Amino acid sequence: MEKKKIGFNIIKSDPTDGHKGFGKSVLSLDNVTPVIIDIEAGEAEIDIGAMHARSAVEKGIKFLPNQAEVPNGKPYWLVWVTIDRKEEGPYYAGVTACYMTVNREIRRGYKSLPEHVNRMDKSLKRQIIVDEMDAKSKRVLADFLRAHNEVFWDHSSEELKTALAPN
Repeated sequence: MEKKKIGFNIIKSDPTDGHKGFGKSVLSLDNVTPVIIDIEAGEAEIDIGAMHARSAVEKGIKFLPNQAEVPNGKPYWLVWVTIDRKEEGPYYAGVTACYMTVNREIRRGYKSLPEHVNRMDKSLKRQIIVDEMDAKSKRVLADFLRAHNEVFWDHSSEELKTALAPN
């Protein structure tokens, strides 16, 4: 049986349309999608469970804020990808990466929850923050985004393409 391919969250109309003021300043998570990169395997996949820290990688793991407490943790990037639409069409508007590790044997992991929340917020605000990523992971992410939707990639900013370009 073929595994169902998960896509990026589709851009919806403005959820505050028709409302005079209530909820006008609320951020909508409708257009953000989490992508998990397995650094060692060089693979990327969408895992919607990461929206609530319940991705396949995170399930059953107690996360600690001190990386030293998680020896031999397997490294991952959680990348928040926000889709928006401009005149030419939809594009990858915000892309921010957060580091985390997981040690399945001891069921512990490392991540900075405040950083993950702040990076999601920055992605929603159309920022590109991938400078901490290693070159291999940047290439994996660029290839994944391009393969997932060439049109989105073509419409994306030069800032994103440069940030993910091989050094």
